Amino acid sequence: MTVVPIFAPKTLPSEETQPSEEPQKSRSSGTLELATQDVRIVIAEQKQQTHLLTTKLNILFVVNGALLTTLMISRLVTQPSAFSFAEILGFFVNFTLLINAFLPRQVAVSPNLGDTKFLEKYLALGAEEYQLQMLVNQVATYNTNKQRLDDVSQSLTYSAYVTWTIAVTILLHMVSSYFIRGIGL
Repeated sequence: MTVVPIFAPKTLPSEETQPSEEPQKSRSSGTLELATQDVRIVIAEQKQQTHLLTTKLNILFVVNGALLTTLMISRLVTQPSAFSFAEILGFFVNFTLLINAFLPRQVAVSPNLGDTKFLEKYLALGAEEYQLQMLVNQVATYNTNKQRLDDVSQSLTYSAYVTWTIAVTILLHMVSSYFIRGIGL
């Protein structure tokens, strides 16, 4: 007696046909090639994101240097006040975030050519098994590198907010020092 699942198309046992393995292999090989190409495109985009984050890091360093220079030229930081304390604390936090984003992180690479068993392990595989294993390795590499990029991106986002806060604090400090005290209030 044959058990037929509820959602399966109902066919009689005599009508069942076995698909030939040749079309299955060609579809599998073609699918593997497309998947490998897609993963390579995604990894290339990840590299572009790395370059974009490096550009943002450089911009934030320059902006913070300019803000610090502004404070030094205006000599506002040397006047003890709550604003001076907030500005110094802000720069300390901000440069800590920027250095955290700048610190090198280990980048995952696939396949690991430093592994001496690489040749033994992968060259013994058939072509499709090799492609499938490389696809799995590249996905793992992408996920590892994505975590690294997410960490850098988060540090830069926090740094951008701190930079904005420092700029507002400097502006308030200048307004307080030059305009309100200058008027004699």
